[in-house]
Amino acid sequence: MDKRKTSPYFLDTHLIDIHEVLPEEEEQEEGITEEENGKAEKRLNKPIKVREMKGSSQRRSINRQVSLETGFSVLRKESNRAKDENIGVNLPRSGRSFGGFDSINRFGMEGRKGDFSIFETKSSNPSRQNSWLPSKKERSEMESQKTDGAGLDESVDTSVPAGRYFAALRGPELDQVKDDEDILLPKDEQWPFLLRFPIGCFGICLGLSSQAVLWRALATSPATEFLHIPLFINLVLWLLALAVLFCVSFTYILKTLFYFEAVKREYFHPVRVNFFFAPWVVCMFLALGAPPTLFPNKLQPAIWCTFMLPYFLLELKIYGQWLSGGKRRLCKVANPSSHLSVVGNFVGAILAAKVGWKEPAKFLWAVGFAHYFVVFVTLYQRLPTSEALPRELHPVYSMFIAAPSAASMAWQNIYGDFNEVSRTCYFIALFLYISLVVRIKFFTGFRFSVAWWAYTFPMTTFSVATIKYAEEVPSVLTKGLAVTLSFMSSTTVSVLFVSTLLHAFVWHTLFPNDLAIAITKRRLGKFKKAYDIKRWTKQALTKNNIAAKVSDGGKEDRLYP
Repeated sequence: MDKRKTSPYFLDTHLIDIHEVLPEEEEQEEGITEEENGKAEKRLNKPIKVREMKGSSQRRSINRQVSLETGFSVLRKESNRAKDENIGVNLPRSGRSFGGFDSINRFGMEGRKGDFSIFETKSSNPSRQNSWLPSKKERSEMESQKTDGAGLDESVDTSVPAGRYFAALRGPELDQVKDDEDILLPKDEQWPFLLRFPIGCFGICLGLSSQAVLWRALATSPATEFLHIPLFINLVLWLLALAVLFCVSFTYILKTLFYFEAVKREYFHPVRVNFFFAPWVVCMFLALGAPPTLFPNKLQPAIWCTFMLPYFLLELKIYGQWLSGGKRRLCKVANPSSHLSVVGNFVGAILAAKVGWKEPAKFLWAVGFAHYFVVFVTLYQRLPTSEALPRELHPVYSMFIAAPSAASMAWQNIYGDFNEVSRTCYFIALFLYISLVVRIKFFTGFRFSVAWWAYTFPMTTFSVATIKYAEEVPSVLTKGLAVTLSFMSSTTVSVLFVSTLLHAFVWHTLFPNDLAIAITKRRLGKFKKAYDIKRWTKQALTKNNIAAKVSDGGKEDRLYP
């Protein structure tokens, strides 16, 4: 039995092994135990060898001594030093707190500071490719974790359940981590730009491209010809929207190439998955708002096929998940942003009617209206067990008016008349718009987010629908309503555009760390307060004392039969 000299301080400290024991060490320890006790003991847990320390037979420790009191004793010293120096102790919740117990130090995670390789694409990180083949030691660690039931596989390759996002996140776009949750990446340092670039940036393109459509309608509609608006504004907005779309698409393609695991996390996000429809809706908006000076001829059907095919394939995937009744069924993942996956059907129907394909336009209108009705009812009739939308989520209510507005225009383009069906859809959108305007306080006092751009295109779409209605029912009231709504929409977009420029180039706060993609697959039990550490230490000391008493009792039984 190995003995070592210890100071009186260490005689009062109980030590416990908090590291994995390798198979070779297990065999050696079992052999020694057999020689001492004369028999082999079969144990379900990892073998624990109790040693007698010099100077006391009752004070024992476990091999590879690590003090149980290390965690909060160091914390106590730091607190005392902070009190003397009048400074606070800051323990950031960065995924690395209490290094021995956090999720980053589990198998499959990197615990080094500033290491973001867990979200990198496998092919872009050659050194990481070999790391996916676990060594013999790592395989043994995985087996021991499964046996003990304490190891959690937090690999970013596995999909995060939809309910986990609602449980761990909060905020307007489910982009803020709750206080009792931890993340896989450090919070106290800035992440790479591509990791901080969200899919919600396509909302900027939605706002600008829909404005190009609006100003083309204002310049060419008979209902607003008294304004004498030149087509030059439409041309400038169209070119600006095209440039922004190119920049955002190029940046997100780079993110897909270098951080594909982060893109997968955004795809599994119940809110952000709807923004994967946005690029194709933007392309269709640009086709509808194309300046006549640049494109005087009629649009070709190939344009519709190019933009609608990817949208339709993604639509089949998402609608299939809603219909299948699995973990991502509609009643579980529905949120106002789900309208983005519906409104594209009506925009595609408008574009199909423009290129002369009436039957595909009718098909898309039918599909869009059926799913809009289901989404509308699901969101409108919230179950008693569902939590009410927090105050930060109120701006997303503007998404309700996008689909009926686009549906009214799609029907008018298909059948050439703003008839009863078009007016019914338009009046639904009008009522929802009025119900939001009278609750203007819902949209005040929130932190700016780039995703807010996605809420501007419903206002613009409704403004365009009002212009079409004013063409069918010309009057001072309808024309005044069309001009007023167009002014409100353009003002909102202008304010957001200026705010975006200020946050991007002046305050440098447009792209904070994207915490939503770094949540853990399961909620981990972590030591958030000092008494949690003390309670864990007390329990471990009690178990250690019981083991020591049992061992001493066995020896006494052998000495005094």
